[in-house]
Amino acid sequence: MSTLDSATATRSGKGHRDENFPVASHLIHPRHRGAILAFYNFVRAGDDVADHADLSPDRKIELLDRLADSLTGAGPSDPEAEPLKRELAARGLPPRHALELLDAFRMDARKNRYANWDELIHYCRYSAMPVGRFVLDVHGEDPARVWGPSDAICAALQVINHLQDCGKDFSGLDRVYIPQDTLDRHGATVAMLGQPQAPPQLRAVFRELAQKCLALLDEGAVLPDLIDDLRLSLEIAAIHRLAVVLSRGLLERDPLSEKVHHGKAAFALTALGGVAATLGRRPFRGRVVRAAVQGIRS
Repeated sequence: MSTLDSATATRSGKGHRDENFPVASHLIHPRHRGAILAFYNFVRAGDDVADHADLSPDRKIELLDRLADSLTGAGPSDPEAEPLKRELAARGLPPRHALELLDAFRMDARKNRYANWDELIHYCRYSAMPVGRFVLDVHGEDPARVWGPSDAICAALQVINHLQDCGKDFSGLDRVYIPQDTLDRHGATVAMLGQPQAPPQLRAVFRELAQKCLALLDEGAVLPDLIDDLRLSLEIAAIHRLAVVLSRGLLERDPLSEKVHHGKAAFALTALGGVAATLGRRPFRGRVVRAAVQGIRS
């Protein structure tokens, strides 16, 4: 039997503390952290399958299908799926968001290039947006009010991660999330991602995509004020502020040769700024919520 006969066997060892953005930090109420971490661990298992260098695309799909079947009860139990399955059952939530993320990992198994921004955002629809939607659903927030701005933030977070990891993704997986038409527009090539330092053409690509991330983050900036749960509101405010700082950093820094992410101290100060700003606005959030509800109804 192959040593890579299950999702567990492909695990990278990466955990929620290794991510570029907070995952279920202690701002989140303890009653919700277990569900979010179970979701993260399930998704991490699928991501590790999709990124495994020694598996064929067909084998990746097979293992991802097994994870999906275990979560839905259509197949045998899998230790990677059981904790999330229990959390979903306890809360009466469907597996939809987790299954959509598995769809993104199936895309990763089959696809390693993106033609344009719309294709990349379609990928983000499955690879990133379900994460925010799940967290909001766990907290009982109103999807009609909060999913839209959450989707914008999650897409930006995904593209920021793509930009930070673009050299590693290319050299290790021959995977390029940077849209080809953006490369073409600036006279850049995929091969430039393998260089130790980005040439001017590629730097221009990074700047254009960072600006697009800032536009998405501007679209999602209202989200903390729309969320009823204060602790979740503060968590998202911190993440949003971090994402804005990183996007601005990508306007100036080269992710092939420079560290874009900040150290722990700067990271904490930036997050604290987002928390403080949201707390300052909290007494006045009623107007924002009423405007959002009116926009939904109109």
